[in-house]
Amino acid sequence: MPDTILPQIDSAPPGTRAAAFWDGLAERFEARDARIAVMGLGYVGLPLALALAEAGFATTGFDTDAQKLSRLATGESTLRQVKREKVQQAVRSGRLAVTGHWSGLAEADAILICVPTPLGRHREPDLSAVEAAARRIAAHLRPGQLIVLESTTWPGTTQEVVRPILESSGLACGRDFALAYSPEREDPGNCHYDTASIPRVVGGVDAHSQRLALALYGAVMQRVVPVSSPRTAEAVKLTENIFRAVNIALVNELKQVYASMGIDVWEVIEAASSKPFGYMPFWPGPGLGGHCIPVDPFYLAWKAKAQGVPTRFVELAGEINTAMPHYVLEGLVRGLDDSQGRGLRNSRILVLGVGYKPNLEDVRESPALRLMELVEQRGGVAAYHDPLVPALPAELPEHPSLAGRRSMQLSDAALEACHGVLIATDHDAVDYARIARLAPLVVDTRNACARRGVTGQYIVKA
Repeated sequence: MPDTILPQIDSAPPGTRAAAFWDGLAERFEARDARIAVMGLGYVGLPLALALAEAGFATTGFDTDAQKLSRLATGESTLRQVKREKVQQAVRSGRLAVTGHWSGLAEADAILICVPTPLGRHREPDLSAVEAAARRIAAHLRPGQLIVLESTTWPGTTQEVVRPILESSGLACGRDFALAYSPEREDPGNCHYDTASIPRVVGGVDAHSQRLALALYGAVMQRVVPVSSPRTAEAVKLTENIFRAVNIALVNELKQVYASMGIDVWEVIEAASSKPFGYMPFWPGPGLGGHCIPVDPFYLAWKAKAQGVPTRFVELAGEINTAMPHYVLEGLVRGLDDSQGRGLRNSRILVLGVGYKPNLEDVRESPALRLMELVEQRGGVAAYHDPLVPALPAELPEHPSLAGRRSMQLSDAALEACHGVLIATDHDAVDYARIARLAPLVVDTRNACARRGVTGQYIVKA
């Protein structure tokens, strides 16, 4: 157990199981003598399952993707940032098993829900995966289990959505099973922090749930931070990502303002970062991407609207970040005119990098995809190169015209034949000096060239 002070939380309801019953389970967590189930083996669930197995827990990973399960069962990693050796070690040791048979949930002492929470067509929260996971658990729920939701969501989801579905089994929360919320804090591609070294926030629905959740995560994580309720823990995750979204919107707006004055915003931020207090650097870009920062503000805005409370600051940040691809496109149009005296129509544009962040193959919410669409809507021809994304997913509901497209080879001939290269994501495995030398125009949205000392006649920052 971590050395923490338990905040005031709701006491367990009358008729709860004897304290010794829950204490026995907590002791099993502390001794790592328990089986843990992880539902969803994606960017959150797989690293978590490996951290549990590495800590000594018998761990079972559940997923609906049969191909993914097959690869993991043989010790192959399904994520580039997760080393194959870690998967092999966990599988060969017998501490990690994977399955698509939900009946195995009944064997677990704790079940951790790590499923996606995207946005719907109208930017409303889509909790269908969470609800489906809760229904699967309810079908196999037994007394004496701890259920923890980790998926990012609006405050109240654990109590208002997950709990009623679980209790439809006939078992009562606090009496028969425990329930908590602990937001995932994964940062794919971050080589400085892994799952176990990132402090973990935990909020249980009652005292017994909190005790069990702290015991479980305390046996895996270096530090556990208890809060008073699941609602508070849910708000913590939203606050973290909204903080980033708002500050990125600020520097994106400053980029446009300073560009109109002939000032390089990257130089400004770099110099401002020399102040050792009262300032934290955020960097502009072509828009927001990923599964958290572009999505989470809308979860809070949706819930706040239901409460009748405005979220003007949050919504304004969303508007600024969403509009950034259009600003970049105008920079591309000006660059084409200045460098070659041509417009965007019939121009061949190579978008460099479609992952939403450097050195990552994840294209969810990537602004590069929106940029490709905008180029083609204006009559241009868009292709892309990404050393980590050989092909776009066969299903791209928000970008159907781009589904299945393949990365083009970054040959000298291809660079010379295009009318402009648009750097949307600055992967390390790219020779930017070669691109600047061969391409007639480079539009750099990430300051990738300047950071590497690359110069050229037609490098435009946008």
